[in-house]
Amino acid sequence: MMHVDWLSLALLCAIAVASADALTKRFLGGYRAMEIVLLRFTLSGLLLAPILLFVDTPEFTPEFLLILAAMLPCEILAMLLYMKAIRDYPLALTLPYLSFTPVIITVCAFVFLGERVTGLGLTGILLVVAGGYLLNLDSVTADGSGPRLLEPFRAAFSNRGSQLMLVVAALYSITAVLGKAAMNQAPPLFFAAFYYVLLGLGSLILAWLWKPASLRGCLRRPGAGLLLAALMAIMVITHFLALDRVETAYMITVKRTSLLFGMLYGAWLFSERHLPQHLVAGGLMVLGIFCIYYGQPIG
Repeated sequence: MMHVDWLSLALLCAIAVASADALTKRFLGGYRAMEIVLLRFTLSGLLLAPILLFVDTPEFTPEFLLILAAMLPCEILAMLLYMKAIRDYPLALTLPYLSFTPVIITVCAFVFLGERVTGLGLTGILLVVAGGYLLNLDSVTADGSGPRLLEPFRAAFSNRGSQLMLVVAALYSITAVLGKAAMNQAPPLFFAAFYYVLLGLGSLILAWLWKPASLRGCLRRPGAGLLLAALMAIMVITHFLALDRVETAYMITVKRTSLLFGMLYGAWLFSERHLPQHLVAGGLMVLGIFCIYYGQPIG
């Protein structure tokens, strides 16, 4: 397979995530959370399944099966909570918390995988986190008095949506570290396809038991649903290919620039405001990516 730089893969992954979110907001706004999960997991798993016919199947060791058993419920629960948080609560009090996943992952990857980041790499991670935080912060309060930089921190103790997104950030940190561990057991293309096939089956069973109406409801806009599934398929392939090539914290940090691409979509498709604030935030994130890329340990 032609070698592709991890940074290019991670940026493509971020663009796919942002595109999937923009598509969901634009065309699937009336869908229930379970219906979105079925499109993102079950339909994308169906698109990825043919890959399994063309890649070698690794040995299913007890460690590999244990990793899968831990990842699957965390991934489905995180997606359900994520959809509920952004649907039912203000974005400015939910999305900032997602930008903190690289910090959590930096600690978890060191503890469980022994991965270390350089000083310049850590600076880059913190710059991207700061940019992601600023990017999703309302620049003006309800009474027009100015920015509330600490509002999301206060909301963590009082706002249900903020608390839900903190749980989502923690769950995604767990699945990212476990996914990296799985790379020691299976090649990335196999794992990407196999994992999403299992996610799709798990989501299908959950929907059948819990929300059977969503099985039919998710198909009412087949064109948009298929495009969403295709974007998710691109996301998962580039995610695991990039994760196989670099430290977990670096890859997930670059993937979180999906927040920046999402804001660009917001300005383009939804006429969202606060452009100066977004440009400053985007500048921080771009500077952070440069620090990460040039702060990688050599060899």
